[in-house]
Amino acid sequence: MLRAHDPALPKVAARAFNKVAWPAYWVLVATGVWNVAAESAEAKPGWQGLLAAKGGVVALSGVAAWLHTRAKTTPGLAIWGALSGLSALSAVYLGIVLAG
Repeated sequence: MLRAHDPALPKVAARAFNKVAWPAYWVLVATGVWNVAAESAEAKPGWQGLLAAKGGVVALSGVAAWLHTRAKTTPGLAIWGALSGLSALSAVYLGIVLAG
């Protein structure tokens, strides 16, 4: 939709989104660490392995999103954007599983 109005508009919108998205990512990481510190004493068996998996997909999501912002080709944008989105959804799912 944006490209129909102006071919440069998607990049402008993406840059504006990044101004909010990266601080939000780091706030979510920080609150996740805080929650782990608060809840680790009451952890169920197997919790640490699942938590490590979630940490991995959260990190993968951040790295893939960063690589998406650095991509110069259409396939690079698509691959890194898709990997970031899928790993973010995986992190949400693992968070729900961890919550019980």
